[in-house]
Amino acid sequence: MPDKHLSSQFDSELNGVSSRVMELGGLVESQIRLAIYSLSQFNAETANQVLETEIRVNAMEVDIDRELSSIIARRQPTARDLRLLIAISKTTANLERAGDEAVKIARMVKSIIHSGSARSLPSSDLRVAAELASGLLRKALDAFARLDTNVALTILKEDDEIDKEFDGFVRKLITYMMEDPRTISASLDLLFVAKAIERIGDHAKNIAEFIIYIVKGEDVRHTSMAQIESAIQ
Repeated sequence: MPDKHLSSQFDSELNGVSSRVMELGGLVESQIRLAIYSLSQFNAETANQVLETEIRVNAMEVDIDRELSSIIARRQPTARDLRLLIAISKTTANLERAGDEAVKIARMVKSIIHSGSARSLPSSDLRVAAELASGLLRKALDAFARLDTNVALTILKEDDEIDKEFDGFVRKLITYMMEDPRTISASLDLLFVAKAIERIGDHAKNIAEFIIYIVKGEDVRHTSMAQIESAIQ
């Protein structure tokens, strides 16, 4: 982290827990990539790999939270250090939830395969949104590592693109269901997949907001883009 503390051990602890968050982020990124691949190929084996990774993600979240609680209790940090630890905790929670969304995608893929409707649905249309969401999370992790508020601002703006992709896909899916009611069950599974992808983008956006909170001390959640831009100047 950029600032040095009176306690070099405290520095080491902060760096250690931040590294663990990045490790968790890498694991969740891997989950999302596998989930997207399982969707594009309707591959049940890859979907199962996503489900198996969930245990490791959950365990890492618990370990990081335990470590954060220990640091706060022993060091009683103030000001920016406390903001950092709070934001790390919230970032960890958002990463775990992004992993949960990858798990939802994997489960829905397995359900669609079981229904036998896989090839008749417009699943390829989700690829753009999925890549956007995955890229946004990767960018959020990079920005977190460097505490880069400018990149964080870019992430907040780009999240709107995922929302637009989601809205367009929902309209297309409704058309499919109206034209062929036999696809309704599998189409609803695909709708849940689309929502999970959108939520991954939302979690990346949340992490970007925490970066601004760490650096500027401003809580920019639920504020306008103009207010956010003003906060980071």
